[in-house]
Amino acid sequence: MPSVPKPHEFACSLTWTGAAAGPTVNYRSYSRSLQVEMVGKPALAMSAAPPFLGDSATHNPEDLLIAALSACHCLSYLALAARAGISVVAYSDNATATMEYVGKTYRFTKALLRPRVVVKVGTDLSKAHELHHEAHAACFIAQSMNFEVANQPEIVVEEVAGNT
Repeated sequence: MPSVPKPHEFACSLTWTGAAAGPTVNYRSYSRSLQVEMVGKPALAMSAAPPFLGDSATHNPEDLLIAALSACHCLSYLALAARAGISVVAYSDNATATMEYVGKTYRFTKALLRPRVVVKVGTDLSKAHELHHEAHAACFIAQSMNFEVANQPEIVVEEVAGNT
């Protein structure tokens, strides 16, 4: 009988640090400052996004959502590339996510990842491109979303010194 993969659990502790500035007397006046901690990692200062009266100098849940999508795709892609013998020498992404007012609240309606992957000369560019589709399917963050997560990858061949 094949073994069933065990579930993975992740945990954090969140504290509303804004309470030190006073209670929630009205919507406009209370602090949105938060601190999130994961065991063994640096604390993360957070706030609401600026449209929701948060501090623009700190991360917000919306920032972290698009960062999680981008990072998961990157890590999935790099793992698949390594297994396929594709030599990736650089990877960057300029990802965006859109929130729209739907029904009675805001919700994310789409995200677009724009990975730029630099590969070694001689790489099978078709395979390098195809791995983005596989990475999307393997990315458990993207597969957990209830909105479209698309990607527009760019594959670039590494410039070798002396070649023009």
